[in-house]
Amino acid sequence: MRFVLDGLPIYFPYDYIYPEQYAYMRDLKRALDAKGHCLLEMPSGTGKTITLLSLIVAYQMHYPEKRKLIYCSRTVPEIDKALAELKRLMKYRASQGLNENFLGLGLTSRRNLCVHPEVSKERIGAAVDGKCRSLTASWVRERASRSEPGEVETCGFYESLENADSGAKMPAGVYTLEDLKEFGRENSYCPYFLARRMIAWANVVIYSYHYLLDPKVAEKVSKELSKDAIVIFDEAHNIDNVCTEAMSIDITRSVLESSSRSIQVLSRKMDELRQSNSQKLQDEYTKLVNGLREVQKSRETDEIMANPVLPDDILQEAVPGNIRRAEHFIAFLRRFVEYLKTRLRVMHVVAESPTSFLQHVREVTFIEKKPLKFCAERLSMLIRTLELSDLTEYGGLSKVAAFATLVATYQKGFLLILEPFENDLDTIPNPILHLTCLDATITIKPVFDRFSSVVITSGTLSPLELYPTLLGFKPVVMESYQMSLTRNCFLPLIITRGSDQVAVSSKFEVRHDLAVVRNYGNILLEFAKVVPDGLVCFFPSYLYMESIVSEWNSLGMLQELLKYKLIFIETPDAAETSVALENFRTACDNGRGAVLMSVARGKVSEGVDFDHNYGRAVILFGIPYQYTESRILKARLEYLRDNFKVRENDFLTFDAMRHGAQCVGRVLRGKTDYGLMVFADKRFARADKRSKLPRWITAAMSEASLNLSTDMAVAISRKFLRSMAQPFEGSQLGISLWDMKMVEEAAKRDSAAISSERQAVHMDIDD
Repeated sequence: MRFVLDGLPIYFPYDYIYPEQYAYMRDLKRALDAKGHCLLEMPSGTGKTITLLSLIVAYQMHYPEKRKLIYCSRTVPEIDKALAELKRLMKYRASQGLNENFLGLGLTSRRNLCVHPEVSKERIGAAVDGKCRSLTASWVRERASRSEPGEVETCGFYESLENADSGAKMPAGVYTLEDLKEFGRENSYCPYFLARRMIAWANVVIYSYHYLLDPKVAEKVSKELSKDAIVIFDEAHNIDNVCTEAMSIDITRSVLESSSRSIQVLSRKMDELRQSNSQKLQDEYTKLVNGLREVQKSRETDEIMANPVLPDDILQEAVPGNIRRAEHFIAFLRRFVEYLKTRLRVMHVVAESPTSFLQHVREVTFIEKKPLKFCAERLSMLIRTLELSDLTEYGGLSKVAAFATLVATYQKGFLLILEPFENDLDTIPNPILHLTCLDATITIKPVFDRFSSVVITSGTLSPLELYPTLLGFKPVVMESYQMSLTRNCFLPLIITRGSDQVAVSSKFEVRHDLAVVRNYGNILLEFAKVVPDGLVCFFPSYLYMESIVSEWNSLGMLQELLKYKLIFIETPDAAETSVALENFRTACDNGRGAVLMSVARGKVSEGVDFDHNYGRAVILFGIPYQYTESRILKARLEYLRDNFKVRENDFLTFDAMRHGAQCVGRVLRGKTDYGLMVFADKRFARADKRSKLPRWITAAMSEASLNLSTDMAVAISRKFLRSMAQPFEGSQLGISLWDMKMVEEAAKRDSAAISSERQAVHMDIDD
């Protein structure tokens, strides 16, 4: 389909378009024209990705400035899915006679892109990174060039890329991650470093949030991006948590023990280097005295430990004198690590500001704030000088150095919390020192300041008003779209009580009450009888899921459930969960049917789709509030209240409802799909809770479905599923689908509305 939207020719790779897709494009274009930021909530399963890409690629190709698109997603499958959609779009544009020089590519970690026969066998990311550096670091390659062939092992793929120099360009096209690996194998180029080099020439780059938000990664990958780039954060309902986590660090005893061992190794290596080549240490010192920030010409393969602070906060001055000499710096690190060990011996909870912490450090150890600021940078220089390529054993020390740099750089928006016990009832100490970032704006503000258009979008952003406050930006467009449906293909139900009329809730006071446990078990049993194929349940936490499932087992409910469906459970282990998901899908496909028990905020709730027969119903047992006794959460709530005037209860409810909406949204992955959304908690019946759900979900709720008992809900569900299973006779055209003619009519209406607005503005000016 080709149509013109406000003077912009758009190629959409389908014969029909949803009305909400058209509205989304229109508002997105408004934001791009205004070179401003926007916040857009689009219902699940309405083709958000292809809508975004169609509009922005058309925008890029139509205007001469060719603004680059940076598309940020959360998981590797989502990155691959977006690349596949982009590939389809460009294929369609080519079929319409457009001959465009266009490059689209994705970037992910070395582990996902490595094609080296030995290194790629490693399954852990840190191990892949370590082995990769031991083959590609500049000093390794330099040693190899001086040695006999084959004596020092290097990576043939990286060598080919280096030798090709500027000739290592990729032909125009869209490369999925698998295409990129294939291209690397065919041309003997390293796909990871090739993709990093090609970012500068690509029209569209699709990668993870962390490549833009986490300073340690962004400094390596994203610093060359131009200011007029368009940045999209997709599935961004959780972006404030991503921002705070990127700048938070936890220090434990094991981290400090590992740091002490690393310091011993560094000290030994330094002594060895002094014996063999003392000039190298002297050169490093001389360069530091001269205030040169780069000790050696840093190559992309030598990026050891990037600075954990934001680029604007890195001090543009010489490293302090007392940590310039390698032996002084190692002694300095040893002193700081010993200080942290003494702090972890405290047997009571301590919460203090970075200023108070630094004052205490100074009083006890005479360590000043300034050398701490340079800790991460100085450590990476030392590691480069000592030519250490496998950094897996230095992970703890790099964490301590990053901690030191962060705590000395930021005073506002951070808090140190020392918890001697994992749980308040424990008697054996397991201390953790949290340096926690409380303010998401610290991380994301540079992104808003640097790029002219940032788009934050997801299926569950309600209530929209809170995001500009939490992220500290002013959107020029803020919209939530309804889902246009020919027939209501999803049915939200709120179950407030069991068949025995006892209220159901996951509130702490009643969650272990036998009547509530039995009623929740009955809800699951009754729905397992009427729902065909897949049924997915979500619980507020792993702890609650374990306790209630064991109670159901002792009541004989699980045995009863197995008569109707097989049972699979999500665990914190990713590999186990993947196996459970695979078998769950097999059980749904072969007609046996299955129940998947999962946790809100877990892997399943965030990135797994249960389309068609894999999810005919989702049951949300309780409201997924965060653990409210968490000291970090309490500190963040206090910070939000004092600095942003956000009430604790408002934030907690907002956070719980967005995760709840994310869970139930898994059931619907398109307009041809159908399913039930069951909210099993009496608190959902309250208007203040319900109003925080996305508009497209609340619009489908009727008065009759807001306060149901189990048997009433099952009766309504049975009727709904039976009607949905019938072949649909009516036409969707004009209601949930638009053809070319309808799009043109809508465009005319829009242009007429814009003209009348402009006339009204002119009349006001004349008056």
